[in-house]
Amino acid sequence: MTSAYEILADGTRTTNYGEHPNGLLMVDKNGRYSLQIFRPDRPKFVAGDKTRGTPQEYREAVLGSSTHTGRVVVDPVKSQLTFKIDSASYPNWEGVQQVRDYTFKDGVLIYSVPATASGNGTVAYSIWQHQPQ
Repeated sequence: MTSAYEILADGTRTTNYGEHPNGLLMVDKNGRYSLQIFRPDRPKFVAGDKTRGTPQEYREAVLGSSTHTGRVVVDPVKSQLTFKIDSASYPNWEGVQQVRDYTFKDGVLIYSVPATASGNGTVAYSIWQHQPQ
């Protein structure tokens, strides 16, 4: 991942995962994928035990990350990705399909997560750099 940002319903640009998020998107030849995004400056739990975090520590951990797995289908004619989500850190996404418009040029994939997926009018953009094997 090279960048992730959001455009709020009022047009404001934010970076919930920071200016330089950590992330990895892997897709195998059968379309199975695993996606992780993390804000690099998430605070550690003071207790050192994930079962004893404070409400704020839990909030930062959850809102500072996004993960999901499943299958992805690419439609190059429509320039759309369809993520068929099996498991997700946000449970409301499990068992759903999400269509995302994308561009892929010079090894850079950019796609947008539609406002309907966030439920609050926010459109999120993810930018990934292809790393050949």
